[in-house]
Amino acid sequence: MTETTKPASRGRRTVARHGELTSPHPFSLIMKIIGVIVAVVLVSGAGVAAYAAYDLSAGIADEAVALEGQKPVPPDIGAIEGGVDLLLVGTDECEEEFKYLFGARCTGADSEGQLNDVNMLVHISNNPRRVTVISFPRDLMIEVPQCTREDGSQTSAMSKAQINSIYTHGGLSCVAKTVSSLSGQSLIGAAKVSFGNVINITDALGGVDVCIGNGGMRDRNTGIDWPAGPRTIQGVEALQFLRTRYGLENGSDLARISNQQQYMSSLARKLVSEETLSDPAKLYKLATTAVDNITPSESLANPMTLVQIALAVKNVPFEEIVFVQYPVYADPADPNRVVPNEDAAAELWAALAANEPIKVTNDPNRGGGVTTVEPTTPAPEATPVPDASGTPVPEPTEAVVELPDDIPGTSAADQTCSAGNLRAKS
Repeated sequence: MTETTKPASRGRRTVARHGELTSPHPFSLIMKIIGVIVAVVLVSGAGVAAYAAYDLSAGIADEAVALEGQKPVPPDIGAIEGGVDLLLVGTDECEEEFKYLFGARCTGADSEGQLNDVNMLVHISNNPRRVTVISFPRDLMIEVPQCTREDGSQTSAMSKAQINSIYTHGGLSCVAKTVSSLSGQSLIGAAKVSFGNVINITDALGGVDVCIGNGGMRDRNTGIDWPAGPRTIQGVEALQFLRTRYGLENGSDLARISNQQQYMSSLARKLVSEETLSDPAKLYKLATTAVDNITPSESLANPMTLVQIALAVKNVPFEEIVFVQYPVYADPADPNRVVPNEDAAAELWAALAANEPIKVTNDPNRGGGVTTVEPTTPAPEATPVPDASGTPVPEPTEAVVELPDDIPGTSAADQTCSAGNLRAKS
């Protein structure tokens, strides 16, 4: 039976001493999990990395989730072959360790629920390797197929539901099945992580450098009152930054996505910096902090699969790591929701299928989430990645595909500042 559901509701949230929080987005934490595993491979070599991955994955294997209809991924030595698609899901939920921070989120009507507020499809192309991360807005209204829950029961298909309600509806497997249906991509695995441990993992990294633009940022909902300029954030500040919406010039959920991409790009630069790569103990601490807080699919609980994925992406240049937002229109039935822009999305999926280099044409300054700045940190030069025969793969020579203007995004080589909501005094 097909049914239509109302978008998921949420209670008001409070951070102690900082006022109320709304709509958390643990966007960066999920990328850290992948990034840390890649970094471990960079400094240790495949043999040690395999041991480290085994040690780390042993603690999460018991929590692994079977994805409906998923084919097994054959383990091998070396980078995984062919194109790879992974789903990374961030859930908004009350966690005992952090409940003192979140007020009504842990005492209100929805305190027991888990909303998949962050949904990212990570596409790793075949040679030449490229990485494209597609973020699906939490307010996206889509069709949801019938799913099988972990207990074997069946969910009903839904003709129109908000994407962030699917985890509550049918678990990680249902989110994966829905995103696969929407995108046409076949997923080899998925991982779910909650938002609370942004604090722990950012502290383990030693903080992330961001930039506040315009005249500064003020948001009473998250307790932010920060001046313009560079800022190293960690602990509660990292959570405030990732969750802020009203501290941005536009104040929309879509602007928040572009602001979070600033954090991700800065994170990538820090992970490949000498400060991080020269400290294996720090890397291992980061990795253990990350895996303590993920629920993987069964395929990603396999340590060799983690190593294969890491080897596939470790030499991808920053300009070939592109973060984009899934293209949308305003929902005619509700101005506070969005629906798929299928024509623009089709161009994106076609470029990925052809493994063509893509270029974002949408001006990030227009979205009210970030402003572009001149790079202060040069991107490291990439080393050609050998293919299965050991022959270095030549630099790509394909013509760049310009994405439609309807698809916002940036690359990891871009440097931006938050488009703060305070204008500088003249």
